Amino acid sequence: MKILGVDTGAKQYPIYIDNSFSSLADAFEKAGLKGRKMCIVTDSNVAPLYAESVKDLLADVCADISLCVFTAGENSKNLDTISDFYKFFVENHLDRRSVLIALGGGVVGDMCGFGAATYMRGIPFVQIPTTLLSQVDSSVGGKTGVDFMGNKNMVGAFYQPELVYINTDTLNTLPYREVAAGLAESVKHGYIQDTEYLKFFMDNKESIKALDSEAISRVVYGSCKVKSYVVSKDEKESGLREILNFGHTFGHAVESLSGFDMLHGECVAVGMLAALYLSMKRGAVDPKDIDEAKALMEYFELPVNIEGFDTDRIYAQMFNDKKTKNGVINITALRKIGDAYTEKGCTEREIKDAIEFIIK
Repeated sequence: MKILGVDTGAKQYPIYIDNSFSSLADAFEKAGLKGRKMCIVTDSNVAPLYAESVKDLLADVCADISLCVFTAGENSKNLDTISDFYKFFVENHLDRRSVLIALGGGVVGDMCGFGAATYMRGIPFVQIPTTLLSQVDSSVGGKTGVDFMGNKNMVGAFYQPELVYINTDTLNTLPYREVAAGLAESVKHGYIQDTEYLKFFMDNKESIKALDSEAISRVVYGSCKVKSYVVSKDEKESGLREILNFGHTFGHAVESLSGFDMLHGECVAVGMLAALYLSMKRGAVDPKDIDEAKALMEYFELPVNIEGFDTDRIYAQMFNDKKTKNGVINITALRKIGDAYTEKGCTEREIKDAIEFIIK
């Protein structure tokens, strides 16, 4: 087992990285959660796989554990589902000392976290991510929320968990497409801050794609290390944390316009290529860097371009991104590989050129 720490100043919590759930109860006890009423929030895909085993493992920590299950998928990520959560919590008499457990992927984690942040003005919650995307990214850092009026993560809150427990063995039940989506977010961490980590991807792509246990553990650890460092420095995205949005301003627009048919990580993959292209046009990276990124995405079976999308519609959708301020689209770009920053002076033409680069 590997353990990392997140320290935002206001909150400290551990990230456990293991290949089983064997130490789960111990992690809860160390966090001071023993004896509390708990509710596992999960979706219809994950519940049959892990809900009962997690419930059994936590039986010694808490004898009163309820199970709240919602329909899997991004289309459930809305305020109507959150309202259903509240009703369930009230009916099961959850109070301010109760603990919510997010068991599942990014949608589960974001929604359970938002429910925890807002129910009774905030109750404790724990992240148990079961997809690679959630293990390397969304479970760490306290971003919670839902989609609203077709816009990605438009309503939400910053709310940190009590702990994150990652069991990499859960990845073996995922379709490969879901794994690839997580790899896109992992690769992002290399491009924005850790060139050695990016080199690990380039040199070990075969074992990573094959879900070799040691390689995947290194991927999860490397991403969580970058994420925990950035979040510890900037919890609420007032500066440094904005670099984690590399590829996301483009990607979120594509994701929304796809009706969420494309997975988040797939949209981040094409979004990163757009951001790399913009960075190249500004003289920050070489054309070969884009070729290498494209080859890596293709190897992991991630999209490198999109069909059926209109440049103007993507550009217009980007104004709904949370990083847009005072009518200006802010883009996370690169000064060089491993050195990201927020570019606030992109012209409309630059952004549209980058969009056109990824449209087939």
